[in-house]
Amino acid sequence: MRIHSLEHVPFENLAFIAQWAEDNGHKVTTTHLYENTVLPGLDDFDLLVIMGGPMNIYEEDKYPWLALEKEFILQAIRSGKKILGICLGAQLIADVLGGKVKKNKDREIGWFPVELTSEAKTSALFQDFPQNFFAFHWHGDTFDIPAGAIYIARSKACLNQGFVYADKVVGLQFHLETTPESMEKLIQNCADEIIPGPYVHTADQMRSHAFRTDKSNSLMASLLQRLHGL
Repeated sequence: MRIHSLEHVPFENLAFIAQWAEDNGHKVTTTHLYENTVLPGLDDFDLLVIMGGPMNIYEEDKYPWLALEKEFILQAIRSGKKILGICLGAQLIADVLGGKVKKNKDREIGWFPVELTSEAKTSALFQDFPQNFFAFHWHGDTFDIPAGAIYIARSKACLNQGFVYADKVVGLQFHLETTPESMEKLIQNCADEIIPGPYVHTADQMRSHAFRTDKSNSLMASLLQRLHGL
C-alpha cells in the first residue's frame, strides 16, 4: 500500500503509523505543507493520512495552503480514496464534507477515555475496537458529524470524537498514533496551550500515562490493517 501524509508542522508527523508502514512493507511519501505545496497525483497513493497541527482550519489568510489542501482532500474523497484524518486532519475532512468546525466547550489535552457509539460497530473498520479505551488528545476545536457519515466515538469533554464516511474515509479527533517521542514533541512545542482545566493534564501527568501508547498503537494498527484490506 502506498501511503501519503499531509503534515502541517514539523513536530506532528506519522509517529507510530510510520513504524507500522515500515514493518509491513508499505511505501510512505509526505508533503510538508509548511515548506511546500507540492501535492501528489490522485493515482500516486492508496491511503491519504492527514495529520494534526495547532492552526485553525479557517486561518487561510495566515496559512494560504489550507485552501489548496481542502480542495485536494475533497478531490481525494470524490475519487474514492482511503483517507485517515487525525485531529486537525479530521476537522479538515469534516469541513469539506459540509460539517462545521468550532470551538469545543473545553480544551482536551492529555490521556482521557473514549467511548464508541452504538453505530461504530456497523463499520467494518472498528470491529476490533473495545467499547471503551484511553487515547491521547490535544485540541480546543471540535467538528459536526458530516451528513451521511457514521458517528463512531465520543468522550466526556467532546461529544464528537470520530466518524466514518463512505466506508473508507475516517476522521478521528484523538491520537492513536502517539508514541512517547511524539507526545514529548507536542509538550515541548505547544506548552503554552497547557492551561489548567477540567480536561487538561499537566506535562508530568501526560508523561506518567506514556505506558498507554502501546495499547493505543495496537488500535491504530488494527484500523490501518482494515483500511489496507478494503
